Amino acid sequence: MSATARKSAPMPDDIRAMKGDTPIVSLTAYTTPMAQMMDAHCDFVLVGDSVGMVLHGLPSTLGVTMEMMVLHGQAVARGLSTAMMVIDMPFGSYEEGPAHAFRNAARLMSETGAGAVKLEGGVAMADTIAFLVARGIPVMAHIGLTPQSINTLGGYKVQGRGAAGTALIADAQAVADAGAFSVVLEKVPEALADEITGAIDIPTIGIGASSGCDGQILVVDDMLGLFTAFKAKFVKRYAALGADGEAAIAAYAEDVRARRFPGPEHVFGDTAPVARP
Repeated sequence: MSATARKSAPMPDDIRAMKGDTPIVSLTAYTTPMAQMMDAHCDFVLVGDSVGMVLHGLPSTLGVTMEMMVLHGQAVARGLSTAMMVIDMPFGSYEEGPAHAFRNAARLMSETGAGAVKLEGGVAMADTIAFLVARGIPVMAHIGLTPQSINTLGGYKVQGRGAAGTALIADAQAVADAGAFSVVLEKVPEALADEITGAIDIPTIGIGASSGCDGQILVVDDMLGLFTAFKAKFVKRYAALGADGEAAIAAYAEDVRARRFPGPEHVFGDTAPVARP
């Protein structure tokens, strides 16, 4: 399925059907303008809880609220017409139990128009995933490095090295068996990501995983180089907008201080131009 040939947004089953066929393209976005730029090129766009760190300056994703996710989900939805929107369930919105998760997932979908929700966890979340799917909530799973568990993981470390890989394979199989239509593999060893991709019947979406995954996702701000101080190993920067933007702001400041801006072409005269017949 190519973005150029598609006339309407895919459904979760369409994404699932892409496994082993066409690589799935996705990015994380939080605003209408970004969503508009990626709409024609992505199969799905994720409204990630990383918005807390990227746009709100939070130290982790743990402070993100349902209200924040709804607000940014609505903004992204306004910019999409041909890409499916998936939205993250924030920390504390689904861990309590399946019924609690359903209420919050239903709210996210009904108030934003998202086509699916994403939640973190493998074996421990399998029952919740099955509960949601049985009640009409498509679920994208997320295993490996799960940022909402950063305090128990002890940092943003690679997950699944050595014997720990067995547990991640079990997590992947559990979410697939529970009915998730795809699973994000974050920051796992390449060989393990390839093994998981071959072992389950739903697409794997890699971020810091392997080119052998069924699809890839990055935070758009990362791949556009909007951050100048930090770049994760798994990020490829396709632009340097942060440096360009800072240079443009510096030039603007110089122009204002030198009274070069605004110029004659940026200001208005006392009389309006005469309308000609």
